[in-house]
Amino acid sequence: MGKNADTSSLLMGDIVGSEHALSPDALHRQFNDAIEAANTRHAQDLVSPLTITLGDEFQGLMTSLVGAMHAARDLRLGLMAQGIDCRFVIGKVTLTTPVNPDRAWNMMGPGFGRAREILNDKKPDVFYRFSLRDAPVTETLLDAIGAGLSRIEQGWTDRQRSDITALLGGTSPADLAQARGVSVHSVYKVRGSGHYDVYAQHWRAIETALAAYDRKEHLG
Repeated sequence: MGKNADTSSLLMGDIVGSEHALSPDALHRQFNDAIEAANTRHAQDLVSPLTITLGDEFQGLMTSLVGAMHAARDLRLGLMAQGIDCRFVIGKVTLTTPVNPDRAWNMMGPGFGRAREILNDKKPDVFYRFSLRDAPVTETLLDAIGAGLSRIEQGWTDRQRSDITALLGGTSPADLAQARGVSVHSVYKVRGSGHYDVYAQHWRAIETALAAYDRKEHLG
């Protein structure tokens, strides 16, 4: 965390259009499974685990904004594979109550309310938002990049999403081609049509900005 023990990074999200789900029970099960998997995968980055607060919303506290970013991206791409859209807010909160290490409930402080307002803003087709109340210019720029990421994702086919998710996870084009039984050229063609280079550049820019903010918090 930062220099002050009461400052944490917040990840908050909700399912888009859950009220229109054909099978609310199946959606609830998939959402719960995704949150449980994220808590396992990102356990070392958690202060208070990702917790479903309502049927289609969750929140959690993490050790860094960068950690929150990675958890959000993993959740987004994993849920997309199941045909589920989820929007996210990544931000900072200053706790005025003790950390709950078991569930992200019953905690208060500056930052929670603002992040909730941003989440509830529900800008159409924007899945990544940021809440950095003491860095408004950075927040605005990150929101713009998040909108760009959202637009690229919406244009993907299932194959593009699957390949790009694998590439982001560290799979090489050669290994991906072998796993799919296709040529490396075919993988690069899918990668190009899915705008992988621009997409990855956007994520690197977000990670660079959030890492700088995390360092500032750590140094006080």
